[in-house]
Amino acid sequence: MPAKQRNRRKLSRSPVRRKAAKTASRYLVGRADKLKPGQSSKFLMPIKGVEQECFIINHAGKFHAYVNRCRHVPIAMDWLENQFFTEEGRYLMCQTHGAYYDPDSGECFAGPPIACVKFLFRVPLEIKNGRIFASPPEQDIEAGI
Repeated sequence: MPAKQRNRRKLSRSPVRRKAAKTASRYLVGRADKLKPGQSSKFLMPIKGVEQECFIINHAGKFHAYVNRCRHVPIAMDWLENQFFTEEGRYLMCQTHGAYYDPDSGECFAGPPIACVKFLFRVPLEIKNGRIFASPPEQDIEAGI
């Protein structure tokens, strides 16, 4: 076997590559210093094999992320592109029917009765060295819409 092929073979079996494949369930979605309080940012992430639109918010200095789907009907929540907060910035609001969600818990507390007391699908976050990573939720997001 020529030396060039042997080197390729060694690279393909590199422990670094295997380690990277194992951690592929964590995705870099932003930097903490770029998302100021009251701001949001959307991102795509594969969840159970399907690309899903999600969003991250900074609410009073705390970061939270959710799947961009109202619990009343399966529709995007942003009332303008990438706008999830109400005007005063206290709550998250669905563009379609005006349901209000608590930014910290994702709980619906105002809106159609079918949506109230349900929670947005939370996306787990990890902040490391100022970088924000998201992981797919364990919860089945199709159930209980």
